[in-house]
Amino acid sequence: MAVNEKEETEKLYYSIGEVSELFDLNASTIRFWEKEFEMLSPTKNKKGNRLFTKKDMDYLAQIVELVKHQGFTIQGAKEQLKAKPAVKKGSSANEEVIAKLKEIKSKLIDLGNNHSD
Repeated sequence: MAVNEKEETEKLYYSIGEVSELFDLNASTIRFWEKEFEMLSPTKNKKGNRLFTKKDMDYLAQIVELVKHQGFTIQGAKEQLKAKPAVKKGSSANEEVIAKLKEIKSKLIDLGNNHSD
């Protein structure tokens, strides 16, 4: 795995521009789907910019598959997602917390190393 690929897989948040590019969608489509699909709920920073997590990306991938590739309507896709939730809510949240704590730990170690010089 190349260094850039490793950095991408460890990324915690994606901007709407990055998500738009990854899924080949307009940002306006993503914003619209955010209103339509309650499970798609990116957090927002202080400026109001959307920050998509891995869980959001998983949900978006399911929506793209249903709407763009399988031809479902928005309502049909909502029904499909309710019938068979493919993303486990608890485990993704735990994984995000663990990843965030590891990132904080790493930063604290770096700070400690810099102050001891």
